Amino acid sequence: MRSLTLRRFPLCSFFTKDIRRRRPCHNFSAAQSRQVAELSEQEHRLLHRLYGGLIQGQRACLAEAITLIESSHGRKKELAQVLLQKVLSYHREQELLNNGKPLAFRVGLSGPPGAGKSTFIECFGKMLTGKGHRVSVLAVDPSSSTSGGSLLGDKTRMTELSKDMNAYIRASPTRGTLGGVTRTTNEAILLCEGGGYDVVLVETVGVGQSEFAVADMVDMFVLLLPPAGGDELQGIKRGIIEMADLVAVTKADGDLLVPARRLQAEYISAMKLLRKRSKIWKPEVLRIAARYGEGIVEMWDKMTTFRDLMLSSGELQRRRSRQQSVWMWNLIQENVLEHFRNHPAVCDQIPLIEGKVLNGLLSPGLAADLLLKAFSARD
Repeated sequence: MRSLTLRRFPLCSFFTKDIRRRRPCHNFSAAQSRQVAELSEQEHRLLHRLYGGLIQGQRACLAEAITLIESSHGRKKELAQVLLQKVLSYHREQELLNNGKPLAFRVGLSGPPGAGKSTFIECFGKMLTGKGHRVSVLAVDPSSSTSGGSLLGDKTRMTELSKDMNAYIRASPTRGTLGGVTRTTNEAILLCEGGGYDVVLVETVGVGQSEFAVADMVDMFVLLLPPAGGDELQGIKRGIIEMADLVAVTKADGDLLVPARRLQAEYISAMKLLRKRSKIWKPEVLRIAARYGEGIVEMWDKMTTFRDLMLSSGELQRRRSRQQSVWMWNLIQENVLEHFRNHPAVCDQIPLIEGKVLNGLLSPGLAADLLLKAFSARD
């Protein structure tokens, strides 16, 4: 297990039997100190340069830091965790100076293909930078299930915003991650905030499981819907609407203005019947036309009202705390599965047993039991 825990969790003493004895928490900082002490001089210089440049707002260092945390190389994963811990400590200090309030506003954006997400983000981002905000956009592109590649075309669709020095756009492939959100998106959010970006937009892939994934890492989830979507949207309405804090009907201009008004009315009625995520916030449905900038300022006003209300009630801080716990368990689940697949007692048997499942000789349940028994008998 040691090699596994070091890759994702440099504080490897978390997983020793010492934790059962409930030793004082200073052991955690001691483990971190040992991890730092094991760095080579070259690694020290790399992390010092990335950390210093990041907190000074250098976009090149932010880009390099995100590349580091996205790496699948074992040693680079360890370095990434050391860097993240330094950024997290800095982030916590800055929040204390801000009376314990979050420094950045995290917004998740999603919607079906053709909803105009990129057009909205460019118009919205330019409006925010014009107001003095620093905006980062983490846009996740779907990867091919066969080649593993992705187009990463968000910068080509946000030409003006990508040239804005107060904006940073990072397109990342999903690499097959369930839910369409990369395994490091949450960590990239932290790095963006450490770099001084006070509005972080996370654009997810299409519609589906990604909404539930992104809802566990942002303060506010916004759903963008095109008018005249037809019955194909019926299957996604309930689950997604229950996750949404704000719904915006896009392209509400010209010939689509009437369908946009009709869709807005339908969603307003539907949301009255659905379970609310928050006890103090009632989700609203707006109409916007991002191509002409219509409704964008009003939408930001609704977002700031939401943020202020959630901050004053303490619900935003509680939501973030829950999200950190959820994300920890997501990473544990992912790494336990990776360790399981690579374990010597299992990895040789997986192709054989999987082949029998494919040929109908073994049921999936029995095959899973056999592999789990081989894994549990490793000692």
